[in-house]
Amino acid sequence: MAPMKAMKAMKAAAKTMTKGALAEALASETGLKKSECNKVVESLAKVATTQVKSAGKFVLPGLCMIKTRQKPATKAGKRMAFGKEISCKAQPAKTIVKAFCVAALKKSI
Repeated sequence: MAPMKAMKAMKAAAKTMTKGALAEALASETGLKKSECNKVVESLAKVATTQVKSAGKFVLPGLCMIKTRQKPATKAGKRMAFGKEISCKAQPAKTIVKAFCVAALKKSI
């Protein structure tokens, strides 16, 4: 049980940066106002969304690449899973969005 408690403690300690914190960090780096940086973050999200919808790919240089891919539809039937036969429902085709980090980010970590 001790390793599980340690993992939970690690997850609780690491907090992700909020949109406001990101805007504040950008403001302190660039010298712009926090409200202006907040607008930049929002417009970046809008541009990324439209680009992913239209082209299927969006790259933030030096950070990440966002891609879409089509997952095909599956037929209903029976499949073997974990040594048991399971009946599965039919699933419609889906568009999946994935983000991949750029090689420069991998090298820097």
